[in-house]
Amino acid sequence: MYAFDPELAEPASRLPRVDYADLGTARAAARAIAAHQQPYLPAAPVRVTDTLAPGPPGAPDVPVRLYRPAVAGPVPALLYLHWGGFVIGGVDGVHHTCVRIADQVGALVVSVDYRLAPEHPFPAALDDCHAVLEWVAKEATELGVDADRIGVGGESAGGGLAAALCLAVRDRGGPALRHQCLLFPALDDRLDTVSARAFTDTPMWDRANALVSWGHYLRGRAGAADVPALAAPARATDLSELPPAFVVACEFDPLRDEAIDYAHRLIQAGVRTELRYYPGTFHASIAVAEAAVSRRILADQVAALRAGLAA
Repeated sequence: MYAFDPELAEPASRLPRVDYADLGTARAAARAIAAHQQPYLPAAPVRVTDTLAPGPPGAPDVPVRLYRPAVAGPVPALLYLHWGGFVIGGVDGVHHTCVRIADQVGALVVSVDYRLAPEHPFPAALDDCHAVLEWVAKEATELGVDADRIGVGGESAGGGLAAALCLAVRDRGGPALRHQCLLFPALDDRLDTVSARAFTDTPMWDRANALVSWGHYLRGRAGAADVPALAAPARATDLSELPPAFVVACEFDPLRDEAIDYAHRLIQAGVRTELRYYPGTFHASIAVAEAAVSRRILADQVAALRAGLAA
């Protein structure tokens, strides 16, 4: 038994296990989760628009969903990258999250419907995210965005992609990012930490699903010596000159230790980093939105984004 926060224990026992080895069922489960999320009602209207951003060279345009707050511009922008182990999910899964951030932070949120593995393995998702970032920076004036205040955030696989995007823009010379917001990020394909080995039956995410998702994303080469850092940011040897970071780690999560280690390495590299560790939580336990610890995580995220984007 895990010592879950009392408000999370009973909901955790009711969460169905999603088996990523059966992608058809897992993708249907992701759609069901998205459809049954607790709605967020903004204090002021948030205008939601679906559109397309130019894709990477030789690839399709990228669907994006824009969340525009009721704030006079120019406003900061936040690329938000959804959860799903690189293989399931989409913008619907983080819809209410994006409404909340747009409303409470006062930023234009750009939710990216990046391509999924195994049909589109690495680097397709990262290339899509980079193309969207370039589009936001290029069209900043038209979008009502302050090009000097663009950040990136994400949850789980989306957090891993956000970290990888920061590495990519540093090494490729832009566009510059002001902040990275990584919630329980998937950063390390090797799955060799204490938490990655110990948590084989935890809610929402476990070792078996992590093995499957990395296998799909890396064409069956997860754990190989030559996996690049842009695929698994924990492999990066140089974390200097990256944007300031906010990193969330949950106690009973296979990804706990890689998030904590990555945050420590960012600090050691001179990157201003805020690490938040929440005892009693499990991977993506913010889905139990009514729990006090979930409300605290989300309030901390908003505060970090406001500070990081000078919103």
